[in-house]
Amino acid sequence: MTTPTYSEILSVVADDFAVMDKQVFGSLNSKVQLIMKVSDHVINAGGKRMRPLMTLLISRMIKDEQYKPSLELGAITEMLHTATLVHDDVIDESGMRRGRPTANATWNNATAVLVGDYLIARSFNLLTGFGDMTLLKLFSDGTCDIAEGEVLQLQHQHNIETTESDYLQIIDGKTSRLFMMACVGSALLHGKHDDKELLANLSDFGQHFGNAFQMIDDVLDFMGDSQTMGKNLGDDLAEGKPTLPIIKTLEILKQSNSDDYDKLRIAVQTGKTDNAETLIGLVKSSGALEYCKNRALDETRLAQTALMKLPDNKYRHALYQLTQLASARLV
Repeated sequence: MTTPTYSEILSVVADDFAVMDKQVFGSLNSKVQLIMKVSDHVINAGGKRMRPLMTLLISRMIKDEQYKPSLELGAITEMLHTATLVHDDVIDESGMRRGRPTANATWNNATAVLVGDYLIARSFNLLTGFGDMTLLKLFSDGTCDIAEGEVLQLQHQHNIETTESDYLQIIDGKTSRLFMMACVGSALLHGKHDDKELLANLSDFGQHFGNAFQMIDDVLDFMGDSQTMGKNLGDDLAEGKPTLPIIKTLEILKQSNSDDYDKLRIAVQTGKTDNAETLIGLVKSSGALEYCKNRALDETRLAQTALMKLPDNKYRHALYQLTQLASARLV
């Protein structure tokens, strides 16, 4: 079966998406020219807008009509996502993202951090306009979880004792939570506050999709294409990030009493990866990537199971195709 393209999936809500896309930058109204200039740079850096796409698809799945609040929430979700990327680039000292210079590289760290702060503040400023405390609490709690996930990742940087459980806690916050917020928030806009089953299934779908999405990204750091990924292979290793492939490789090498364990241990602890090709080879030959691929596919199946409990129409089918598209990156 042919895997659908992102454009084909997006075409199901093309008109909604076009309006929402303009609102991502159009919703900013800062009187400070630098904020608008930096925001324009980062918002229009070529992202797929996957989280707002989910918001739009779920809105249409619940009621098949263009619904202005969902378009606005999609734009807000993308604004929040962009803010996290801006802050990530500062933390990682990244010079490029999606093939373009980052905000911190184009201006400086202070400017990037403050504009990221503005994007978060503006997102909540816009969220209050819905007048829905449940929605506001979902996003305020979720944004705290995102920040905690990022700090937890920083806390475990260069830590060879990081476990798979720690990793899951990190990605649950820093990646999966915003997918969940995008999904559940869309239902709340349609007044589904008391439909606990719908909200639980949307939450499960968003969380498991996000987990799979991050696991796949982490696998591709060792076997993907640098140009497609927008970063060099092994960057996570050089940054000492406790990703699942690294955690699992260390575990396998330690259990087998391999001499290679110390090579990888030292690289993770110090961030010195002069022998990057050798280290990447260790990860590939250890069997860790196969384990990680299977874990990603497990999470994908859990997302699909939750999805099958939702209203059956072409919008649910498009969401299912998104899970297929994400998994196809592993092939």
